[in-house]
Amino acid sequence: MIAHLEDVIIQTVCRILIPFIQVYGLYVIAHGHHSPGGGFQGGVILGASFILLCVAYDINEAKRRLNEKLNTMFCSLGLIIYSGIGFVCLVLGGNYLNYSRLGHILPVDSVSARSLGILGIEIGVGITVMAVMISIFLDLVSRGKHEEGLE
Repeated sequence: MIAHLEDVIIQTVCRILIPFIQVYGLYVIAHGHHSPGGGFQGGVILGASFILLCVAYDINEAKRRLNEKLNTMFCSLGLIIYSGIGFVCLVLGGNYLNYSRLGHILPVDSVSARSLGILGIEIGVGITVMAVMISIFLDLVSRGKHEEGLE
C-alpha cells in the first residue's frame, strides 16, 4: 500500500492549474467541430484534470468531489445526448446523425443545423470520454473496490 504524503507545493500548484486545464478541455470540446480537437480530446483533458486531483491529494478526496454514482450519470448523459441527436435525425426522416434534418426543428438553415448537431455530438462524446476515463482510472487505482477507496 502506498502512503500518501502531503506536499503543500504540489497541492497548491494543482489547485491553481486544474481550473485552467478544465477550461481548456471545455474549449477543445466547444471548438472541435470547427478546428482540430473535439469531444474525445476534450474529454481526455477533462479526465486528466480529475486524475491530477487524485495525484495531488488522494483518491478519497477526488471521490468526494465526483462519486461513482455521479460519474455513471455523466457517462449515461453523454450517451443519451449522442444517441438522442441521432434519433431526432431519424424521426425527422433523415439518416442517423444526418444533421441537416435538424434545420426543421431549429430556427437556423441546414448548414448551421449541421454545425449545431456536430457540436451536440462533440459535447456528448466529451462527457462520455471524461466519465469513462475517470472510471477506468478509479478501477485501476482502487483495484475495483470503488466504495472502499484506498485505506
